[in-house]
Amino acid sequence: MKAIEKMTDTGEGKVTEYRVLLSEGRGEIEEKKSRFICTVRPVHSEQEAADFIEEIKKKYWDARHNCSAFVLGSRQELTRCSDDGEPGGTAGRPMLEVLIGEGLCDAAAVVTRYFGGTLLGTGGLVRAYGGAVKEALSAAETGIMRYGVKIRIGTDYNSVGKMQHLLGRRGIVPEAEYGEAAIFTVTVPVGEAEALKKEVTEATCGKARLTELEKIYFVDRE
Repeated sequence: MKAIEKMTDTGEGKVTEYRVLLSEGRGEIEEKKSRFICTVRPVHSEQEAADFIEEIKKKYWDARHNCSAFVLGSRQELTRCSDDGEPGGTAGRPMLEVLIGEGLCDAAAVVTRYFGGTLLGTGGLVRAYGGAVKEALSAAETGIMRYGVKIRIGTDYNSVGKMQHLLGRRGIVPEAEYGEAAIFTVTVPVGEAEALKKEVTEATCGKARLTELEKIYFVDRE
């Protein structure tokens, strides 16, 4: 999983893209007979994160520790973590660093530890808790939320083939309506909107009718 290196501002106070979880993931590792079971899940508020953490604590009520971390916001502006009884900085912090390091936003992780009878030491705990999160993330589906523009393109039937070829070349799958005219509705990243409009205008000799409907975030699966 490759982290987004820079979260670029659109000039409208919006981040152009950020990474999110699209599904829950679960992973488990074992260190000196201690089991570390991690569950990661998409969350969109502090309350949702708190509810998730409580759910996992109830599920694994007999475990020694249920440590947690979450990151919220398209700029990763809100973060929280808990060691849940482990030595300070050995559990929640390394878990959080994995989430941040992978460029994830709106994501939470809980690592459940069943103690195996052998102390792991500070370094061992840090590696185990961070490693459990990585294991769970490898089992989860991720995607990129991109800030884009939804555009309606109306054209006559003589230009349908050209439009299908143009959009297909860009990897765009449109919503299509066929009535008195052909109407294609597409969503593209904000930085690609003007180039698309120019291509459509040239391909249809200026006959296409282009209307910007709204600016939205949309999911691009990895």
